[in-house]
Amino acid sequence: MTSTRLPGKVLADLGGRSVLQWVLARLGAASELDGVVVATSDDPSDDPVAQAAASLGASVVRGPLADVLARYAIAARELGSEGIVRVTADCPLIDPAVVDEVVAAWREGGAAYVSNVIEPRTYPVGMDAEVVDAAALLVADAEASEAHDREHVTPFVRSRPERFAQRAVRLAEPRPDVRLTLDTPEDLELLRDVVAATGPDRALAELVAAADARP
Repeated sequence: MTSTRLPGKVLADLGGRSVLQWVLARLGAASELDGVVVATSDDPSDDPVAQAAASLGASVVRGPLADVLARYAIAARELGSEGIVRVTADCPLIDPAVVDEVVAAWREGGAAYVSNVIEPRTYPVGMDAEVVDAAALLVADAEASEAHDREHVTPFVRSRPERFAQRAVRLAEPRPDVRLTLDTPEDLELLRDVVAATGPDRALAELVAAADARP
């Protein structure tokens, strides 16, 4: 709820439902996920997020406000999962098929970190999906000391390919120029236009076409 550029964006209205509802619905349609957890802070300002997530039937873990990596580590320990998928509330229109592709690539083995955001990126901004081995995530939690690593969860792992094998998932027809993310009020306006044009449950190609059509 304490986003600097767009406070409260996780509960902002997007086409008649909250951004959080969009994220949970889109992830709920992904077949490669074993479960979805909302990792929010234990700051009182995020009580509405935790309450909203619980009311939508999602599991919730809470941890330090400024230490998102710690929250993910809490979730990893509680779940006992071998891998953790990171999708943020900045990506309310995340395509379940994109998530499935990234997770399937991780399940093939050979990499502790698999994502579609490794440079040069090919997916639109807002289609970001990362999978990291739980063991690697817990190493990062134990060793990372820089604020950037703690806030953004995966940089500690991403910046050490010699320790953590990595694999990139690429889009056959790159569209990194398309912005379907939620970071500013202008982003919210665009996403509302895209949702109005496409309706819910639309795949990546339709979302990109709607974004391209916007003046």
